[in-house]
Amino acid sequence: MNRNMNTLLTRLGNHNPSSLSVPETIPLTLSSVFAFEDVDSLNQVYEGEAEGFIYSRMTNPVHEALKEVMRTIDGGEDALVFSSGMAAITSTLITHLEAGDHVLASHALYGETYEFLKYQLSKFHIDVTFADFGDENIDRYFTPKTRLVYTETISNPLMTVNDLRKLAEAAHGHGAKMVVDNTFATPVVCQPLAHGADIVIYSATKYLCGHGDVTGGIVVSDQETIRAIDKVGTLYGGCMSPFDAWILIRSLKTLELRMKEHSRNALKLAAYFNCHPKINKVFYPGLDSSPCYDRASSLFNNQLFGGMLTIDLKGAEDSYRTFIDNLDGIKFVPSLAGVKTSVCSPAITSHRNLNDKELEEAGIAKSFIRISTGLEHIDDLIAEFDSVLNLI
Repeated sequence: MNRNMNTLLTRLGNHNPSSLSVPETIPLTLSSVFAFEDVDSLNQVYEGEAEGFIYSRMTNPVHEALKEVMRTIDGGEDALVFSSGMAAITSTLITHLEAGDHVLASHALYGETYEFLKYQLSKFHIDVTFADFGDENIDRYFTPKTRLVYTETISNPLMTVNDLRKLAEAAHGHGAKMVVDNTFATPVVCQPLAHGADIVIYSATKYLCGHGDVTGGIVVSDQETIRAIDKVGTLYGGCMSPFDAWILIRSLKTLELRMKEHSRNALKLAAYFNCHPKINKVFYPGLDSSPCYDRASSLFNNQLFGGMLTIDLKGAEDSYRTFIDNLDGIKFVPSLAGVKTSVCSPAITSHRNLNDKELEEAGIAKSFIRISTGLEHIDDLIAEFDSVLNLI
């Protein structure tokens, strides 16, 4: 049958040619929807009787490739990808909670996680207790309605490392699941599922991407849990774009190499700050003077402690401003985990929406500078920090 030009232009160019070779990198599938030959094929895919794709809000071939990488390196059965770390966090929480339930959360968390737990869950009549997870008597914070225990492997910004095994044992003893945000550590440094966690969450925007060009979130857990979160996440619509998933797959190929170098540089930088007269305190679990050192050493892989550290500056209250404003090559960035070293003030960035009382309860001072250690030569980093500390 002869076709008109407009029909040909509309319908052609949608199929890959047959070939004995395959692409060396995964193809980028941008299609938002997928076509079926007949009704039976659609029904089989919907019911899980055959493999296939329907709509990219549900999943996409590139999503599936990314999930395979993450569940494998994290030791999970399955994984999900989201449009952001907060989409991953909120979908996980909403899946497991209903009115009247209780969450036990660490008092040291990323600012927006804290905000969601404290101010959003209350709208659903869900109670949240923020506790010091270093408390030896952690059981006293549980209630008969506790459904989740929520913590971070390395806390933001105090770099606290909690006893994941002890927390998991306590959670399971009270019939609760333990959720761990492993963003700062990544599976290279720590695999929380191996230490008793039930669900692991990532802001893929950070180290998993590592180049500042993706926004995304990932959840890793067992198949039953992932199916439940998937149903809720699909309804709330926090789907990752196929392009971001494709970029993440590329970035993950160098994750171990990057995390090793981030960790090496951070340890050297922490040791430098630890001896500097203008620094009150250094928060980094890799320092043998850190109260978290022994615990981190038992939980973390290959004596790697991650690329994040926080310093507490001496001097006037606005010393953080002098420090930030006079840096040259090192930039002030309200995020982290890129290949370039960056700094931020948690009190005015990640924890900006916390009031003074909440900041005090979280142990965060305006004199804190959080440093995301990059991949530059350590001598250059120390030289630049040294020059700006001379101004304080």
